[in-house]
Amino acid sequence: MEQVATNSAKAWLLASRPKTLAAAVTPVVVGCALAYSLNSFSLIPALICLLFAVLMQIAANLINDLIDYLKGSDGEERLGPMRATAQGWITPKAMKAGIGIVVGVACLIGLSILCFTTWKLILVGLACVVFAYLYTSGPYPLSYNGWGDIAVVIFFGVVPVSMTCFVQAGTCPYYGIWLSVAVGMAINCLLIVNNYRDRDTDKASGKRTIIVKLGEPFGRYFYLGTGLAAYLVGIASLLFASTLSLSETVAPLLYITALMTPYLVLHMATWRKMCAIREGKALNVLIGESSRNMLVFAILTTIGLVTCK
Repeated sequence: MEQVATNSAKAWLLASRPKTLAAAVTPVVVGCALAYSLNSFSLIPALICLLFAVLMQIAANLINDLIDYLKGSDGEERLGPMRATAQGWITPKAMKAGIGIVVGVACLIGLSILCFTTWKLILVGLACVVFAYLYTSGPYPLSYNGWGDIAVVIFFGVVPVSMTCFVQAGTCPYYGIWLSVAVGMAINCLLIVNNYRDRDTDKASGKRTIIVKLGEPFGRYFYLGTGLAAYLVGIASLLFASTLSLSETVAPLLYITALMTPYLVLHMATWRKMCAIREGKALNVLIGESSRNMLVFAILTTIGLVTCK
C-alpha cells in the first residue's frame, strides 16, 4: 500500500484524481471549437470556462471520495484506485474543508464570466454546484439510484459544451446541442467501465447503478452502444455543421465518417477487452483506454468543426 502522509500535498493530489480531469477538459475543448466555427473564439472566456470545469470536477471527486467513505462503499474489497478518505490520507474534517475551498474558488472564477456574458449563466453555475453534491449525496444520490449516466451526459456533455460556446459566441447552434450530447456519451463510457467493474461491490453496498439493476451482459453492451451512439451522433452533428447544401453532402459525409472512424476502432478494441476480461482489477486497464478514446473523440470533432467551417 502506498505510504502517504495525512493531509499532505500528495494526499490532496491523489484525492483530486488528476487522471479524471480529461473529462472536464474534453467538453470545453469541443465548445471552443464550436465557437471558433462561428468565428467567435475568445481566449479569456475559454480559459475561465476551463478553470471552472476543472475545479468542479475536482470538487465532485472530493465529494465522491468523502461520501463513498461515509456510506461504506470504499471497503477493502474495492477494485478501483484507492480513495483518500478511506485510506486515511485525508481526514473527513479536512476533506469537508477542502471541498468548501475548491467550490468557493470555482464559484469566484465562474463569476468572472459575467464580464463577457449574461448574468443568467450564474444559474447554470449553481446547477453545476448542486449536481456535484447530488451526484453521490443528498436524499436521492443520483449515482446510487441509476441516474448517474444521464447526469454525466448532461453535466459533462450538454452543459459544458453548449455553455462554453454560448459564452464566446452568444449562442449555441442546434447541431452544437447534438454534438454536446455525443461528447457526453463518449465521456459516459468512462463511468460505464467503472460501474461495470464495481457491479458486485456496488450491489453489496446498496449502490444501484443501472448495471447493477440490469446485469453484467447489459453492462457490456451498454458500453458498446454508448460509444457507437456517440460516433453516429457526432457524424450527424458535424454534417449539419457544414455549410453545404443537401446535394453536396456526399463528399462531406464520407470525409466526416472517415475522420471519426478512428474513435470507433479504438472504442471497439476496448470493448473487446471488456468482453475478454469481464471482472476483477484487470478491468482497470479499460479506464485509461476509455479516457484515451474520449480525448480522441474530442480531437476528431474539433478537427471536424474547424475543417467543415
